[in-house]
Amino acid sequence: MDEFSIRAYAKINLGLDVIGRLPNGYHQVKMIMQSIDLWDELTFRRIRKGISVTSDSSELPLDENNLIYKAAALLLKECNISSGVGIHLKKNIPIAAGMAGGSTDAAAALKGVCRLFDLNLSQKRLMEYGVSIGADVPYCLMGGTALAEGIGEKLTALPPLPDCHILTVTPKISVSTKSVYQSLDAQELTGHPDIDGIVGALSAKDLAGVLVRMDNVLETVTVPAHPVIRTIKDRMRSLGAAGSLMSGSGPTVFGIFPQGQEASAKAALDSLRQEGLEQAFLVRPI
Repeated sequence: MDEFSIRAYAKINLGLDVIGRLPNGYHQVKMIMQSIDLWDELTFRRIRKGISVTSDSSELPLDENNLIYKAAALLLKECNISSGVGIHLKKNIPIAAGMAGGSTDAAAALKGVCRLFDLNLSQKRLMEYGVSIGADVPYCLMGGTALAEGIGEKLTALPPLPDCHILTVTPKISVSTKSVYQSLDAQELTGHPDIDGIVGALSAKDLAGVLVRMDNVLETVTVPAHPVIRTIKDRMRSLGAAGSLMSGSGPTVFGIFPQGQEASAKAALDSLRQEGLEQAFLVRPI
């Protein structure tokens, strides 16, 4: 096997609640994760020794501070592999956008190194390795539609989101996930998303039931600091989205257009790009 590539898919959150804070500083969450067909591509090859990470993006570190590097280093060490791996990242998912771009790349790195060296590791084992890299990595290994609890590592597969068109927009602002969570006081939240209701709507294949319940408690921190997020949400609805929400800690906002409204979704995409929101994509759920 000389060389092969793996796609690393982005995610959005259909609902995100924070239940409390653990003594170690991590937050307990309850959220619905959804993969979308926006992806990075990682290409793997064997090299004599060490780890070489390259990318078409100049915005990322390519050393041990990169999650791809960390994932590869972890497996090489744990599995006593003496030869090395070269990994090239073709970046499409917006960076630091609330779409798990780094986590999904790390998940793809775990899969790729496993395949490259014919390691007989189960998905469960890879997920155990993954949580030590980042809380979203186990979900990114699993993908699809899932309920995530604990710090995000306790996963339950859910019925898929009914087919629809998803418009994602990432404004060019910087949002620190760590800072957002540190600024959130779960005890002061006056309302919580109906996560169980979203699960029920998914089971009933009721897209409208999902949309009416979509909520994200992290908006209480990110939106006041970055009002453009609220502006984009309102603009999406004015352009025909049946529901709109911030993904993760932001700043990405997504809008959902039901099946049969592809023309409206494409028109909304064109309008937002013309308004200067260049990091906009029209995708579908996986």
